[in-house]
Amino acid sequence: MVPALVPSFHNADKPTHRRVMVVGLLFCLAFIVISFLLRPQPENGHVLVKADRLVRTAGEPHKAN
Repeated sequence: MVPALVPSFHNADKPTHRRVMVVGLLFCLAFIVISFLLRPQPENGHVLVKADRLVRTAGEPHKAN
């Protein structure tokens, strides 16, 4: 049996609980933003070439085999 005098996150008051949750959410968002900004960006335009090809051939009928 756990004594009642042991502090725990589960018996904290609502404002404290809410503050801890908001701080945790802010740390998660900061981690996501920083990891996204530090990610190496692709140097080639392969995706742009593929998108351009899709746009240019959008109205053309497909060729039969």
